Amino acid sequence: MRAERLRTGLKGWGGVGAMAFACALAVLAALLLPMVPWHGTGGGGGADDDGHGVAHGSQARAAQECTDPEKQTLAPSGDDGPTIDEIRAREGEKRKLVVGVDQNSYRWGYRDPNSGGDAELEGFDIDLAHRIAKDILGDEDAVQFKAIPTDQRIPAIQDGRVDMVVRTMTINCDRLQDVAFSAPYFRTGQQVLAPKSSKITGYNGTLAGKEICTAAGSTALSTLEQDQKDGRLAEGVDLRTTVPNQLDCLVRLQLGEVDAVVTDGALAASQAAQDPTVELKGDAFTTEYYGVAMKKDADDLVRRVNRVLEEWRADRAGGWQHSYEEWLSETMDEAAKSLPPTPQYLRTS
Repeated sequence: MRAERLRTGLKGWGGVGAMAFACALAVLAALLLPMVPWHGTGGGGGADDDGHGVAHGSQARAAQECTDPEKQTLAPSGDDGPTIDEIRAREGEKRKLVVGVDQNSYRWGYRDPNSGGDAELEGFDIDLAHRIAKDILGDEDAVQFKAIPTDQRIPAIQDGRVDMVVRTMTINCDRLQDVAFSAPYFRTGQQVLAPKSSKITGYNGTLAGKEICTAAGSTALSTLEQDQKDGRLAEGVDLRTTVPNQLDCLVRLQLGEVDAVVTDGALAASQAAQDPTVELKGDAFTTEYYGVAMKKDADDLVRRVNRVLEEWRADRAGGWQHSYEEWLSETMDEAAKSLPPTPQYLRTS
């Protein structure tokens, strides 16, 4: 019975009330984030002197013949191009990199409710966004963050609302039809999150007849739907509960409205750190990679971001490893400890 699943010993950010309050603040902040008049990312699809046009064609073909989506990206380059030129041409306070992010993912992109006042966005993804802004505009603070729901990440890129999305976004073949991705910057996989008291043990038969929450537009939802269609998901699993943002699933779980959550293990680990009454159940059952998403024709920006990622991985003082230790190391169990993925790029000739 659903009423029997209601748990009263809520912890984390102060239980359901605090979580609901945090969600309300997140929605309000999203509405108040300043808008920048903007007219797209420009061209970049034509051939140029260094062969970028050929590479773009290769990228399009690769997306259509996709087998290893994390490898379908362009080689790093520090050259400018039409997309970067348009970003730099913005004047005054509008001269910023516009980045779609999450503000509800603990340790990835979030506002610390304990900091008081106008809490700034912080986390692993936020560090990366600042790094990209520093490279392109010479100022790590020359970035405008826009809170984007999970199911609005691709539309926000296509509509020109953002230059890129840095938001725990999995690179996959379907998405490569709509956007371009950088090389991967984090490896993870889908996992089950459930109350510690639950008899669920992982992505197996113990999910039979259970109600699972996922974020709309997420890899978790598409994976579960495909597994259900193919008969690989436990019998009677209810997938009807979907939410705009992943944190909403944790709230549903805390309220006893669902039996489990399926999401990226990296996000699930952070949610378990917020609420010690829940835990990861079983091992990851997929392997996935996060990448920075951009418009399909923004070849110069993709190449530039890949160069930033190369430098971020190599920087031992303030790069990938530093951000990982600051934000994620404490939330990841030993089995999920991560290293920056080794990138592979499309051949351009």
